[in-house]
Amino acid sequence: MREKKEVIAYCMTLGDVYEDYPFHDDNWCVMRHRETKKTFAYIYARGEYVWVNVKCEPQWRDFWRDAFASVVPAYHMNKTHWNSVILDGTIPEKDIRRMIGESYDLTGTGRKNSKKQAGKDR
Repeated sequence: MREKKEVIAYCMTLGDVYEDYPFHDDNWCVMRHRETKKTFAYIYARGEYVWVNVKCEPQWRDFWRDAFASVVPAYHMNKTHWNSVILDGTIPEKDIRRMIGESYDLTGTGRKNSKKQAGKDR
């Protein structure tokens, strides 16, 4: 997996998602959950490669960064919870899919209004 269209196509298989271009820049594709509109992947070209920003648990953040030189603290994102995956051909596709899938799972919990609901329940 090295091309933007391949990443988008894989993300679309995860179910109930859509691609968005909120920055009015076709270079930046944002993959979102349809119901909550939460983002699980930012896909963009930077330099000569496609990059994908994915959310991760802090313990996995370090695992992925240690395992692959092409997984780095996320570009333009919170470095505690997000990694950038550089699609330079050095990361096996199964691992790229796993990182995207984990981000999808972490962001798809429907917590968008949890704070608002907690206040209403009191």
